[in-house]
Amino acid sequence: MEINALTWIITIAVIIALLLFDYIFHVRKAHTPTIKEAAIWSAIYVGIALVFGLVFFLFGDTQHAIEYYSGYITEKALSVDNLFVFLVIMASFQVPREYQQKVLLFGITFALISRTAFILAGAAIISAWSDVFYLFGLALLLIAGGQLKGELAADEKEKDEADNFLVRLAKRVLPASDRYDGDKLFTRENGKRLMTPMLLVMVSIGLTDVLFAFDSIPAIYGLTQDPYIVFTATAFSLMGLRQLFFLIDGLLDRLVYLSYGLSAILGFIGVKLILHALHDNNLPFINGGENVPVVTIETDVSLLVIVGILIVTVLASLYSPKGKALVALQNAEKFSHRYSKLDENASAEDRRKAEELMDKWTRAAENVSPHFRDDLIEHKDSYSEIIRTAHETRVATAQAEGRDVPTISNSIVKNEGPRV
Repeated sequence: MEINALTWIITIAVIIALLLFDYIFHVRKAHTPTIKEAAIWSAIYVGIALVFGLVFFLFGDTQHAIEYYSGYITEKALSVDNLFVFLVIMASFQVPREYQQKVLLFGITFALISRTAFILAGAAIISAWSDVFYLFGLALLLIAGGQLKGELAADEKEKDEADNFLVRLAKRVLPASDRYDGDKLFTRENGKRLMTPMLLVMVSIGLTDVLFAFDSIPAIYGLTQDPYIVFTATAFSLMGLRQLFFLIDGLLDRLVYLSYGLSAILGFIGVKLILHALHDNNLPFINGGENVPVVTIETDVSLLVIVGILIVTVLASLYSPKGKALVALQNAEKFSHRYSKLDENASAEDRRKAEELMDKWTRAAENVSPHFRDDLIEHKDSYSEIIRTAHETRVATAQAEGRDVPTISNSIVKNEGPRV
């Protein structure tokens, strides 16, 4: 497939059109997407990305097709990991749910612009100095190691993401309000024009996007050196990320081993880059400036390895003891909260089903080992209060109706909450 100026113009026009469509039809009017809406549009954007890769096959360009799919899957996985940080940032700024779409779409747009700049810079550097792959490879290995280290200090990392230096500086230098004014970036208080937290959270996410580019761009250049493939794989991986956020919100933190999987992927690509650099070596202090006879990793093998790592990561997250413990703790909280919100018009059947689910997952949560409870419950007081309130409501209802109170509810109330 010939990639010329017209190909670039058409591709960029399509991507801009998709972004404008999102701005005009989805986020202009603030609302929280339903699961159905998020699922439909996530499927549409993923479908567009997958069909785009088939175009290369249609032109008989198998190599570029494999490179594109390898890059797209890697960038999509990294983008999903970025959503964790977006969650932390928006929670720290207490962004109202209905305005989160606008913040996310700004983040995606800024990421696309900043990463395009990095892509062009990367292409220029590679063209001028092929041995830059040594640096890219070492950088990815360091990032992979840093990501593993970050798992051991998650709380400190999350605080830094949401309160970086430039955001603190903006708060000091520029007049800022502590309250939201709809989704406006500026507001007026006592006649003064002030920034709203909406602008600050956008600045925070935008600056964080720049940091993300330092691992995503070297990673994809480890899979393909074609700037067009790098750009399209990166762009399509970002498209639909807003919808995906609302689709898998609440499921994101169940992927307890995602950071380990991404570290493995980045480490693998780092090794691949260094092997590639050795194979095409020009540095005089390595093998006298001659090529080093090493095994190189083909792109189709890279695709299989990346997909394999992600499959293992997801399965381990969901079915490992830690993953099962997290599911039990989350469901105990979720179904207890749902039960406590049942109104007086709820039917007896709805109440019975709600009680069954609450009992099932409360028992499962009670059986979670202390080690996992300490590791996985972030706010023990609020977690305990949610479950205790639900069971207190149940005890009061049962006593008012003259029914027997289940043992587990009596135990929760007697002990003033579950074991945390």
